[in-house]
Amino acid sequence: MKTQILTTLATLALITTSATAQDNPMENHTASYIALPAAEGQTGAFAEFLAGAAPIVADTEPGTVLWFALQADDTLAIFDIFVDEEARNAHFSGAVAAALNQNADTLVAGGWDAGVVANITNSDVLSVKEPVDLYSATTATYIMLEAAPGKGPELAALLTAAGPIVTETEPGTLFWAALQIGENTFAIFDIFADNAGREAHFAGQVAGLLNERAAELVAGGWDDGVVAKVRNFDILAIK
Repeated sequence: MKTQILTTLATLALITTSATAQDNPMENHTASYIALPAAEGQTGAFAEFLAGAAPIVADTEPGTVLWFALQADDTLAIFDIFVDEEARNAHFSGAVAAALNQNADTLVAGGWDAGVVANITNSDVLSVKEPVDLYSATTATYIMLEAAPGKGPELAALLTAAGPIVTETEPGTLFWAALQIGENTFAIFDIFADNAGREAHFAGQVAGLLNERAAELVAGGWDDGVVAKVRNFDILAIK
């Protein structure tokens, strides 16, 4: 017990030092995550559509800093980060969104309204590890976290402070972002070159601290509130 307490205190000290030593490099940035269920028999065509969209985003959306097309079985997803709210609005009125709108009835279960718009989750960026070796990434993880009652500010503080820790201690995590969706709802998105990088992340300092404090800060604790919410994806394309 004494060893565990000392380890926790050391990790908290490292977080405090790192958080004050490094400003948020994506301050004021916003993000969006959209889980898109493929229509029956359209998974391959939908994946091909999204993979082909990355060059269009790169050519037409200067305010879209990062854009990822993802796949987990018959669920496709898009995750992106924008310089500000104006850039996010421009993205949703851009060429890729228009093309998806036109093809949604064919590609997406539920079509445009129920399959796309209803699944958009917008958030603000709290903290990041800036991307490195971006195009070597093959796999991604998205985790939505609901704060325990009254613990939203504390969970936000932990996630905000965690970015520099990931930067300093996780070379296999190629990008990491902590996000705030609402007052008590948060998310983590990260990418890895391979599964070994992901396993190292979940055995790392930030995951260890979140595990230790999950019973206090996260609705459902570690097992039901964190592990059960992990969504792993293959990366189809990156901007």
